[in-house]
Amino acid sequence: MASNRHLGRIIALQTLYEQEFRIECNDVDFDLEEVLQRNISRYRDMVDDREFIAVLVKGVDTKRDELDAVLQPLAPEWPLEQIARMDRLVLRLSTYELIFGTNVPPKVVINEAVELAKAFGGENSSKFINGVLGTLLRSREGDKHDKPTKVDAKKDNKS
Repeated sequence: MASNRHLGRIIALQTLYEQEFRIECNDVDFDLEEVLQRNISRYRDMVDDREFIAVLVKGVDTKRDELDAVLQPLAPEWPLEQIARMDRLVLRLSTYELIFGTNVPPKVVINEAVELAKAFGGENSSKFINGVLGTLLRSREGDKHDKPTKVDAKKDNKS
């Protein structure tokens, strides 16, 4: 299943890459669903969880602006439009999984993103992706820990 999900992420990444490239080229005939189904069908004998791929692609597509708003402050010296296309897409895909996914542990998502960056990105992509996603994870975990629970609030009052 894990390798199946890894291949699923690769297919999602291919689909999102084609979408971004064709939109940049002003391809008015681009159909995300058609490209997604074509890419899934290429690997139909190796992929069982087609729904996982579709959820990733459609989620990144519909939440792109929200994902970019989360990502930009994490690497302020690198405006998103200046980040290499593949790195930007790996970041969006992984951020989508970290924020909206529910069944994959965050460290697995980050590890998968690093592997995608090693396979498809530039020489320093994996380090950059790991750093940005690590910062995102720490900030999200910090948000959870900063909010006192009822038990914590009672402890604070007793001190």
